[in-house]
Amino acid sequence: MTDRQALSKAKSIDIHAHAVLAGSMGTAGAHGPEIGYTDAGDPWFRVGDYRLDGVRYEGSPFMESAVRLANMNSADIDFQVLSPNPLTYFHHISADDAIRFCQSHNNALAAIVGEHPTRLAGFAALPMQDIQAACEELERAVQELDLLGAYIGTDIGRPLNDPALDVFYEKVVSLDVPLMIHPSPAGIDGPPGDPNLKQFDLDLLTGFAAQESIAVATLIFGGVLHRHPNLDICLSHAGGTMTSLIGRFNRACTKRPWVPEHLQYEGAFEESLQKLWFDTHVHDPRVLKWVIDIMGTERLLLGTNFAGWDQHAMTHDVDPTLAETMSRNAKTLLRIAP
Repeated sequence: MTDRQALSKAKSIDIHAHAVLAGSMGTAGAHGPEIGYTDAGDPWFRVGDYRLDGVRYEGSPFMESAVRLANMNSADIDFQVLSPNPLTYFHHISADDAIRFCQSHNNALAAIVGEHPTRLAGFAALPMQDIQAACEELERAVQELDLLGAYIGTDIGRPLNDPALDVFYEKVVSLDVPLMIHPSPAGIDGPPGDPNLKQFDLDLLTGFAAQESIAVATLIFGGVLHRHPNLDICLSHAGGTMTSLIGRFNRACTKRPWVPEHLQYEGAFEESLQKLWFDTHVHDPRVLKWVIDIMGTERLLLGTNFAGWDQHAMTHDVDPTLAETMSRNAKTLLRIAP
């Protein structure tokens, strides 16, 4: 169980920190997940027919709490909220396999949090292909396991504004927890996407940003935030390309015929951005300044993709006033009294 008093005193709270859990290995049926090594000792990680070569999870911060905590100390991070590995969202496999995986994952995550409650908390994995099961698992994760919210991918097999999801959003609101949304590489367990994304890691470098931008646009233009005004959603990587596309989205509000009535005025899209939360994992201080100019700081959160290939030192370099603001914002989002 998370030590809320310790969390309330934290000066830096990282909400973008993925974990790979030994307790979830092999719980998604034929999809694994599975860790192995070549004859030469090189690691691989398998999810279904997809294999990630050369990334060592065992012995790393992803799987070893002692290593994670030591690295957090070096990075001046007081607290992390751990989230599912994007390779294992499993939103497109059979519901039975996804439910079993999410239950095992959340149990294992809660156990790790319980071992380090003054430094770690967790977000629940959910089987979004079965909306009722997702609601039930979220309720169990929050009420029985003390996880602090839900964590899903941008591609869950249906548009994020699908009316069938309203019951899920209502459950998130009724439990009074945040919903975190983060992309996964196209084709892991769902549609393959544009074949050009298979070159140069473009599924990561551009695909993630595109998925996040589509998610933001769908939530706003699709009326999700309008129908559920008390729903708190946080998007990774500052919402993808929101900064560079804001002019086009604002223009659409007064020029396109499909725009809902409540958004048919100048600047409506930009105003709606203030209802969403975003993390700072944008890699470049110039981009962060741009994000702040457009979105402000009242819903901005520290995010590092801790231990990932693109982790950046936002903790050491961040302006002290902004750091204090982001800590306060995280406590608000996570429902932690200061």
